Amino acid sequence: MKTMILTTALLALTAGSVSAQQVVRLATEGAYPPFNFINDAGQVDGFEIALFNELCTRAEVSCEWVTTDWDGMIPNLQSGNFDAIVAGMSITDERREVIDFTQNYYPPAFSAYAAMDPDADIEGGVVAAQTNTIQAAHVAETGATLLEYATPDEAVGAVRNGEADAVFSDSDYLKPVVDESGGAFVWLGEPVQLGDGIGMGLRKSDTELKATFDTAIQSMKDDGSLNALLTEWFGGDDAPQF
Repeated sequence: MKTMILTTALLALTAGSVSAQQVVRLATEGAYPPFNFINDAGQVDGFEIALFNELCTRAEVSCEWVTTDWDGMIPNLQSGNFDAIVAGMSITDERREVIDFTQNYYPPAFSAYAAMDPDADIEGGVVAAQTNTIQAAHVAETGATLLEYATPDEAVGAVRNGEADAVFSDSDYLKPVVDESGGAFVWLGEPVQLGDGIGMGLRKSDTELKATFDTAIQSMKDDGSLNALLTEWFGGDDAPQF
């Protein structure tokens, strides 16, 4: 079993469509900024943490954060080690075959290539991506050689140390890598839109939990507060919006 870290329990417990005695355990990676990361105080932080703190309040349930490795997310969910995945997980047909999703809380977005050589070959060269992601699946369907890594940071590191010619990842994850590199990293090719947005992953049997969070997510879309959080965490005027 992957090592898990239980963090501080969140929010007061009140009645709701989920059992009043239930603590909803939300699993995140803590390694995918700005969606989720570990801050200087050693706590989970990021867009998804801020969002689900609010969603749990609106859903009137008590939520607890669990961090675990990305590669074990779906198996650990199915094994009952936590109740839901909140980890930048894109909604895809393949994943829908084994788990369920709420409606998306992050719109269908673009993935992109970045490299340290503006002439890097993204069609026939070596491209790094995080394992078991829609980006890795996309690279595998091209003529490039795919190198998979446990975390997105390791995929970027593969370009820095010369193991890979380019990295392919969510453009919002790569943007600070490129912007803060002082010109060392550059964008390559055209952005690629993949998946149906990002949602909360759940077991197919947890229909009440899905309905509860679907309602809460919709309420934040309706009142504009979800768009406000997207603006806060994803670059102002360039932020994705519903």
